[in-house]
Amino acid sequence: MDEVGSTDPTPEESRSSRFRRRAKRKRKQLPVWQETILLLVVALGMAIVIKAFFVQAFYIPSESMEPGLVENDRILVQKVSYWGDGGPERGDVVVFKDPDNWLPEEDSAEPGNLVTKALTKVGLFPTGGHLVKRVIGVPGDTVECCDDEGRLSVNGYALDEEEYVAPSDDCAAPMVGCRLRPVTIPEGYLLVMGDNREHSADSTAHMCRNPKAQQCPPTRGLVPIDNVVGKVWTLIWPSSRWDHLSRPEVFDNIPDPASSP
Repeated sequence: MDEVGSTDPTPEESRSSRFRRRAKRKRKQLPVWQETILLLVVALGMAIVIKAFFVQAFYIPSESMEPGLVENDRILVQKVSYWGDGGPERGDVVVFKDPDNWLPEEDSAEPGNLVTKALTKVGLFPTGGHLVKRVIGVPGDTVECCDDEGRLSVNGYALDEEEYVAPSDDCAAPMVGCRLRPVTIPEGYLLVMGDNREHSADSTAHMCRNPKAQQCPPTRGLVPIDNVVGKVWTLIWPSSRWDHLSRPEVFDNIPDPASSP
């Protein structure tokens, strides 16, 4: 039986080991200040990547999404769900860039403080100039209001919205006097509404009052899908109301446009 054991290093191996030891001794550790700068650069780079592709912080600018989201709530928006062919679904609460001067000037202003501005750029401070609403209609859907019970319908299916909409004495579309003509959503657009319908300048509030008006494009009041930043994922502040947001089940019952009545 052969004996297994250590062997003496060859002259070549000894020279190689001595060279490696000398090379290690020659390497000098970076000064603390240089290491700190390097770590900051890496951290900022990671923050920018996370903001661009994964998660971004926002705040709720108004009462339009009550009772679920209250003015000045802090939220996290995730972008992963809309990668590739994935897009907003009915019932999603989304953050999107102001499509056509929906916001008053003070809510669209960039932060003036240099520190705040820097934190905003890397996604560590809530961003203004955006809106948050719930997706009601996606491309191909037909949305109208209201039936005899004041309900909104999508593809002929009347929605029971008690789970997430603020109570109203009128109907599901008070901004248009409960008379929302059937609107078929074109490709590349969304119809969005706030959950606090009586206090939400949403798609219905910006649509053409006269659909035959020559200077009123059919997409007025709709939101380009390209404007969508992402889906609201978590309410993070105040901590006493921390919550994970999910789509209401009622939207699962809406038929596809092709099979709608």
